[in-house]
Amino acid sequence: MKKLFLLLITACFLFAVTSAFAATKMNLPKEISETTQECIGCHKQTSVNIYQQWGMSKHFRANIGCYECHEAQKGDPDAIDHEGALISIIVSPKDCARCHEKEVDEFVNSHHSKAGRIMGSLDNTLAEVVEGNRGMKTEGFPDGVSAAAVNGCWQCHGSIVKVNKDGSLDPATWPNTGMGRVNPDGTEGSCTACHQRHSFSAAQARQPENCGKCHMGPDHPQIEIFKESKHGVNYYANREKMNLESEKWIVGEDYFAAPTCATCHMSATNDMPVTHNIGLRIKWNNRPPRIKQAHETDRKWGLASASITGDMRKANMINVCVNCHNEKFIDAFYTQYEAQLELYDKKWAEPGVKLYNKASEVIKAVKGKKYAKFAQKIDYTWFELWHHEGRRVRHAASMQAPDYTQWHGNYDLAKNWYGEYVPELEEVIEMGKHSDKSDAKKFAGELEIMLAQDPAAKADRAKRAKEFRDRYK
Repeated sequence: MKKLFLLLITACFLFAVTSAFAATKMNLPKEISETTQECIGCHKQTSVNIYQQWGMSKHFRANIGCYECHEAQKGDPDAIDHEGALISIIVSPKDCARCHEKEVDEFVNSHHSKAGRIMGSLDNTLAEVVEGNRGMKTEGFPDGVSAAAVNGCWQCHGSIVKVNKDGSLDPATWPNTGMGRVNPDGTEGSCTACHQRHSFSAAQARQPENCGKCHMGPDHPQIEIFKESKHGVNYYANREKMNLESEKWIVGEDYFAAPTCATCHMSATNDMPVTHNIGLRIKWNNRPPRIKQAHETDRKWGLASASITGDMRKANMINVCVNCHNEKFIDAFYTQYEAQLELYDKKWAEPGVKLYNKASEVIKAVKGKKYAKFAQKIDYTWFELWHHEGRRVRHAASMQAPDYTQWHGNYDLAKNWYGEYVPELEEVIEMGKHSDKSDAKKFAGELEIMLAQDPAAKADRAKRAKEFRDRYK
């Protein structure tokens, strides 16, 4: 019955996502075009690495060359005349869609391609204002832009690529292969974020390090977590058995030793095709302060994939898992993982959000117009509790990395909550109580009530602690 349900869900997934996209009818050139041959004549001398990378690619074998990808039309915002040919430096998803229509349609309708929208988020406020200044001045940013944002956030999430008056690309926004880059033709996304030019190797794109360029660090250390997990241990011990050059690369058929990021999130199984909408196998969005399901985020972005519910996405992931694990193992894993999500949300996130919002009301009432975000320590403490420790514990549990779950997740949450956050909340309460502003006093009193410990919960913890000590006398 469960297998039938899985197949039905998978069928729904296939219908919803792929039925509208017929396979592109590609009329491949019978030989390399004259324009591309002219490009080669020069670039095989001046850019031999690019020439050799292209020569090892499937594009070369399909007679797809420089001009077929870089061709521009008159009126394109980034079109430039190069040795008599109208070209664009940037090859956007729209350009790739001339041959890869289905893949591009899946990608541009995914949350991945929307990564550039971080430029209006709290994270980018940190890079633009708190960490940076307006010291980097270019034609596109005559009033200046923060080098912290240019070199940090934008390189993973993507910049809005600006074209200068002479047709060149503004150096504050290019080079850039950020996943959600906003291109001059208006498209969102960068295929070369994963498929590095000019070989566009499938084997390279399947490597976990390919994802690790962005998915690493204190707030989302997926590559570090993967390396600690059994999946990662097996992958690095058996890399030569992974058959990474396989055309179809079906898990359980072409390789057995281990999965990579691509295996679980996008590659094919016996009855599920490759997808470039990587979120369609993820039930839970582990990024926000509170837990939520991934389709809720897609709904926020207005994506059609919002119709693929969390349970459908979970079934898609299980379709991958069953190639190596039995169903009881998978069910037990999800029970453990979702219990950790519930723990994080109820113990830390739900009260944490409420306490922070109320503390902010106190501080705003005290400081008035002088209040600024990230101008007080509690802003950083709460930000790191959910944005760093809270994300780490959720990501680590989802990928079965116990040390990260415990010592970089649960422990850091508890340490920084009780050692930093609570004392800082108490300071805010005292600040409000001693203020001469009535609103500040009122909000401080409300915060004090919210922060007070539940006597029943405190007594229960004391009872369990005594039981533990008695057991191990």
